[in-house]
Amino acid sequence: MYLLRIWLAWTVSAALPRATRIFAVMNHPVKIALIREGKIPEDNRVAFTPRQCAWIQQHYPRVRLTVQPSPSRCYRDGEYRQAGISLQEDITDCDILIGIKEVPAEQLVPGKTYLFFSHTRKQQPQNRALMQALLAKKITLIDYECLVHDDGHRILGFGFFAGVVGAHNGLLAYGKKTGAYVLQPARQCHDLRALSETYFGMKLPPLKIVLTGSGRVAAGALEVMGMLGIKDVPPEEFLISDYNYPVYTQLKGEKLYRRTDGLYSREDFHRHPDRYTCHFLPFTTAADILVNGIYWEGRMAPLFTWEDMQQTGFRIKVIADVTNDREGSVPCNLGDAMLADPVYGVDRFTRQKTAPFLPGTVDMMCVGNLPNELPRDASRYFGEQLIKYVFDDLLQGEGKMIRQGTLVKAGRLTPAFRYLSAYAGLS
Repeated sequence: MYLLRIWLAWTVSAALPRATRIFAVMNHPVKIALIREGKIPEDNRVAFTPRQCAWIQQHYPRVRLTVQPSPSRCYRDGEYRQAGISLQEDITDCDILIGIKEVPAEQLVPGKTYLFFSHTRKQQPQNRALMQALLAKKITLIDYECLVHDDGHRILGFGFFAGVVGAHNGLLAYGKKTGAYVLQPARQCHDLRALSETYFGMKLPPLKIVLTGSGRVAAGALEVMGMLGIKDVPPEEFLISDYNYPVYTQLKGEKLYRRTDGLYSREDFHRHPDRYTCHFLPFTTAADILVNGIYWEGRMAPLFTWEDMQQTGFRIKVIADVTNDREGSVPCNLGDAMLADPVYGVDRFTRQKTAPFLPGTVDMMCVGNLPNELPRDASRYFGEQLIKYVFDDLLQGEGKMIRQGTLVKAGRLTPAFRYLSAYAGLS
């Protein structure tokens, strides 16, 4: 199981081969701060857990870690203090400031190096002012989203836990809509292990679930399918068969998209998505729940259209849109909901939002910070990947990976991201 690999990765982290400790041989310390999340609503995740901070300080003697106090972080201030990590409000003497989500422009400290998800790479309009502030304050920004392995795959992300919570919330919504069963919200569970224990003895009705995607999100959704004992069936069988027990099928890229010649190439698809058509439509008449975890951008065809939703045979009652692009791969995504109230209804004919769980509507679960429902596990896994694949290069500062992941360097867009010039107000 994927979950087992996560826990094993953590337990053996102290044994990772690290022949060279870059800053251990330098004659000055580097000061790193874990900053308090400032975006509203507040994010409760963190880049390093207390135990990981202690491990870093043990293995990197010249690194000085500081944690900015926070009342909402999933790991409490006292847990860091108990691990021997100092806490201080003023972090202006630190060299590298590490967060998770966008830092409000007014909270940015000029001249510093930051790591966080800026959500500016796609020229997101809501973060244009943030990009402008990064330039004006001569900041260096390393964006987690742009840190990749040599093969182009992203190193860091919370997709696995987004997939876990997304699949769970989709099932929870279906239970509320039909009255067939009751699930406990993930946010009421201490961690993933506690969530899995809520599944003991759970008997689901004979529902049919379709999962899209093949990355971290899909892996998380598959973890939930496994914990609940939901049977995997081939897509072709899923379309034509009925069952007296719950089943799911997974649609990867080659099952979803094809060129006019019937072929599929992942590399070609990502270069020329406009040359591909989507073949999801038959599944709208066969599935009760859609858990959507595909990568999507504007040139790609959606899974279905509003007109398709109005057809008599449209069967899907609940959509957990973990991909969560407003009016994107799922056209009835009408915007984010909140974790405390994650589901809204959509009228298939008027295309308007409604209250959730009404007869005849499609219930949408569209939340942008799903991993916050399991923040301790999500933070622990994120920090493990950060230590394993990024930390040495971060301290060295000149490696290929860090260069490629740096959007802004000392207040200037780096060459790979100069296409953001107009977005940043430079031209």
